Amino acid sequence: MASIGIIGSGISGMAAAIELAASGHQVRIFEKNSGFGGRGRSMKAEGYSFDMGPSWYWMPDVFEQFFNKHGRSTSDYFTLDRLDPSYRIFFKDGLIDAPAEMKEIEAVFEEKEAGSAAFLRKFLKEAQYKYEVGMSDFVTKPSLSLLEFMDLRILSSLFRLEMLKSIESVIHQGIKNEQLRSWLSFPVLFLGAKPSDTPALYSLMNYADMELGTWYPKGGMTRLFEAFYKLALEKGVKFSFEDAVESIGISGKKFTHLVSASGTHKFDFLISSADYHHTDTVLLPVEARQYSDAYWESRKMAPGSLIFYLGVRRKLPGLLHHNLFFDADFQEHAADIYDLHRWPEDPLFYVCMSSATDDSVAPAGHENLFILMPIAAGLKEDEALKNQYLDLIIGRMETRLGYSFREDIDYCRSFCTEDFISEYHSFKGNAYGLANTLDQTAILKPRVRHKKISNLFFAGQLSHPGPGLPPSMISGQITARLIQKETSKSSK
Repeated sequence: MASIGIIGSGISGMAAAIELAASGHQVRIFEKNSGFGGRGRSMKAEGYSFDMGPSWYWMPDVFEQFFNKHGRSTSDYFTLDRLDPSYRIFFKDGLIDAPAEMKEIEAVFEEKEAGSAAFLRKFLKEAQYKYEVGMSDFVTKPSLSLLEFMDLRILSSLFRLEMLKSIESVIHQGIKNEQLRSWLSFPVLFLGAKPSDTPALYSLMNYADMELGTWYPKGGMTRLFEAFYKLALEKGVKFSFEDAVESIGISGKKFTHLVSASGTHKFDFLISSADYHHTDTVLLPVEARQYSDAYWESRKMAPGSLIFYLGVRRKLPGLLHHNLFFDADFQEHAADIYDLHRWPEDPLFYVCMSSATDDSVAPAGHENLFILMPIAAGLKEDEALKNQYLDLIIGRMETRLGYSFREDIDYCRSFCTEDFISEYHSFKGNAYGLANTLDQTAILKPRVRHKKISNLFFAGQLSHPGPGLPPSMISGQITARLIQKETSKSSK
């Protein structure tokens, strides 16, 4: 039995802790903030409840498999409802509601563009194949060596996985209607890159969206993180909150101890699920750094976010649980984020109103709004600028909805680059980690195992497999398996 320290109580850290504690190891998680969840925390204010970070529940099978492995089901912890429609997309010239049923989705496609339903069926059949191979074989590898991918199934699948094509090229080849193109392109925004730079492999996200569906855990996304926390406690994991790690001690090629706000702690192994850049450049001594400043500066970052949490003292007809405002130029906003690295002039944005589904998250007759505008990582912010964007966003919403509600806003909090840095030590204040471009995939991401320090490991969105809740959870499992292999060697 080994002792294992983990930095960070986000989904990757808790997943690793559960796996290792279930194998009989002693596990302790150090968390700088006052509660569990990392970016998946929740906030309550003036009768409103807000999920502060992730708000989409996709790939329910991935989470269910994790809990089943440990003798539980997600239903032991929360009620999961499928949303129908899954979401609403606002365009300049109308809107689309995304139905939960495939036949209805195909009908919308066919109405917009004759023959497009046939393309969609073929597209999603290939996306299903990518999902099944990608989620079971590709993303579960530790990506420490190319030899891991010298697997007959993966090698035989390379052509169909379409790693060298962009998802944009595949979509544009089969679809001409701009609204349908935007609909099929939006899921890869979760991956932090333009569709033109994202491998077509990630059409697996379209399968997750359209076939597996968009779900909601009653009470908010925080219920998912609570489930991980409760399961970790059941397995014997210890949590130390408000206990920020200040440094990592190294002797030769071994991690020896960490120093946190509560003192010095020795462990046999250490996993950092905190921001990778922060661990590598701040917590580790200079001689143990793996990556140079030039390396980090050359990374292509997924977007940051300007977020507003709003409470509104009236109902807001016309909004669903999830709403995408694509009533501006998609390509221009993408260029502002990824090419020009500047504040957008005419942004796209996303609005989550979970009170449309759940009465418990807002006072009676009120609504809670989570508004997210993607921005380039590392932008400088100020209150005047954030207020300008809030005014712009509310104005656009009022135009599309056909009524005013700004005078009914009775709670407002913003969250932006500086908050991501102060709350999570986020590199450049990013919200989603590294962009999932081809040159930052698998072995080309920061390693899950330290190059020199044999008992130091990493998990989270800046490492393999990448951004998003399921990939982050999987990164924790990958790291746990590597440590389990090490401990099994030493016990022989």
